Amino acid sequence: MSKADDFLVEIGTEELPPKALRSLMEAFGAGLSAAIDAAHLDHGAVHAYASPRRLAVLISGLAHQQEDRKVEHKGPPIKIAFDKDGKPTAAAKAFAKKCGVAVSDLGTNKTKKGEWLAFDAVERGSAAAELMPALIESTLDSLPIPRRMRWGAGNAEFVRPVHWVVMLHGKDVIETPVMETAAGNVTLGHRFHSSKPIVISTPKAYLDTLEKEGRVIADFERRREMIRDGVNAAAADAGGHVVDGESLYDEVAALVEWPVPILGRFDDQYLALPREVIISTLTSHQRYFPVADDNGVLLPRFITVANLESKDPDQVRDGNERVIRPRLADAAFFWDSDRRQPLSSRNAGLHDVIYQRGLGSLHDKSRRIGALAGWLATTLGRDEGHAERAAELAKCDLLSGMVGEFPELQGTMGRYYALADGQPEIVADAIGEHYRPRFAGDALPATEIGQLLAVADKMDTLAGVFSIGKSPSGNRDPFGLRRAALGVVRILIECGLDIDLKALILKAVEQQPGGKIENDVLAADLYAFISDRLRRYFLDRDAGLAVETLDAVMVREPESLLDFDRRLAAVQTFARLEQAESLAAANKRIANILRKAGNPDGLKTNKKLLQHEAEQALFNAVASARKSVAPMIKARRYAEALNALADLRDPVDHFFDEVMVMAEDEALKNNRLALLGDIRGLFLDVADISRLSLG
Repeated sequence: MSKADDFLVEIGTEELPPKALRSLMEAFGAGLSAAIDAAHLDHGAVHAYASPRRLAVLISGLAHQQEDRKVEHKGPPIKIAFDKDGKPTAAAKAFAKKCGVAVSDLGTNKTKKGEWLAFDAVERGSAAAELMPALIESTLDSLPIPRRMRWGAGNAEFVRPVHWVVMLHGKDVIETPVMETAAGNVTLGHRFHSSKPIVISTPKAYLDTLEKEGRVIADFERRREMIRDGVNAAAADAGGHVVDGESLYDEVAALVEWPVPILGRFDDQYLALPREVIISTLTSHQRYFPVADDNGVLLPRFITVANLESKDPDQVRDGNERVIRPRLADAAFFWDSDRRQPLSSRNAGLHDVIYQRGLGSLHDKSRRIGALAGWLATTLGRDEGHAERAAELAKCDLLSGMVGEFPELQGTMGRYYALADGQPEIVADAIGEHYRPRFAGDALPATEIGQLLAVADKMDTLAGVFSIGKSPSGNRDPFGLRRAALGVVRILIECGLDIDLKALILKAVEQQPGGKIENDVLAADLYAFISDRLRRYFLDRDAGLAVETLDAVMVREPESLLDFDRRLAAVQTFARLEQAESLAAANKRIANILRKAGNPDGLKTNKKLLQHEAEQALFNAVASARKSVAPMIKARRYAEALNALADLRDPVDHFFDEVMVMAEDEALKNNRLALLGDIRGLFLDVADISRLSLG
């Protein structure tokens, strides 16, 4: 067993992008862990750390040396390696020379395919000090960095310029350069609280040394918790609690190395602004934490997290209060000026805003959304007029001063302005909700008209972008089409909208200005794209869902996603029945028989041609099942239907035990194929259970 010690690598840089810091940290840790596993270096736990100016990984108990490995070299077959007199041929000699031994030192390996020359060699393990720099370099090269930069006269590329590298294995310094930067045991601390280089004696001392000598909390998770605890304590001192803290903790933790929460105040007059405007001003622009009282009413207070411990915190507080005043004043100006004209007056201006080349203006998009939302409302028996009016106004706030300054408030401000104009609340709420869900896990529209408008908007985006040939490719999805498709899936299923998906897609496609792709081809492509998102949705929702179970329903392409959800639940319930394994196998056998017979259509079972008792019993069981199951299928009581069909197990098993389907008599054969087709049809009314893998 090789000697082992803790290992540390730290990459010191210019300030890293805050929104990407956590993902960079996690990718560095996971990537390096995978690399040392692939290199067969024994190790213990792997911990990743990060602060605004550093990425680090600490590996417990990393072996100093790879273990020696036995490697079998396979040579030529014996019949080729030796001639008829048993003397080695040129092939055997060449193999021995390659292995560095005499032919007499070679062994043999016997397999089912014959006997071969073989040689067992020992591959000596390399030292970790030799391997780690290259493994680190390759891991850094594979980090998720959209754009890399160069610095100085070198060729190294990284997300930010690299200024120092620490690489320690136990107390030993590995001096091999990484990112064209010499490695050592010296790091830098806080920009303002620490001015001297800091020596890291051992990997285990890394966190404590940086904190005590450098005033840097390098542990991202600990720093985040310190921020959470600090701002919550400050909010409590102000008589309230933090609002929307979770959305900021990661980002603020990526901006500071020595967090110090400071409570500030703004003028009470700004509380007259909409709640979302105040929160957006504080969080999006300044990364301040808003504070609300126990009733959720915003207080004229905020919490900022400084990156230093000032000797005069009042001066820091005053500086932050002076920064926020003009921001809130601008918001108040936009709020007042935007309401001087009705929201509807901006509709004409949408003609002058290009939505996307080939897809017309924002006014054209609004018109298409209105038609699609109206169709959805009519289909579901909702108020068509409210849906169309909401669509007409939904994009108008994009031309408001407030949304121009705070793009994240689109939709939200439209709702406020619609209410100020006296629009019905149902219309205003739909405007406010129609961008939902904006991201994974976001809330869905709460109102029916909002749900219809959200689906119409997303479907128009999908159909439009697909029609101009800009569907996602690989990891690129600049229009957010995967997110839009998943949003449609979530709304249709979770909000219980019983809509024919293919009809919805076709309606959206037909409204597009027209492109190079035929409507039916475009609709098919879009259906396949949404089906992929549907698959991901169900697999993410239920970790225990078998892919075969999902495929059993998906192959039937149910019209409604709500219907799809019910079928899937029914098949999952069916799969747990005692009879499921036998019936799934029987359905698979039936499907194979019918396929080999050319999947004959139009065959009908003739009762007079039923010769065996087993096929007569099956015929009667199928007729009885059809009668009882039909109303269940019509009412979408799929679980009950499959439960009833489970009673077919015994007659089906008996049939296959006693009856030869592919009889020589053509009439008998076709009659039995028709009976099997009837059985398969009964199950296919719910799902293709032949795809299930049970047992």
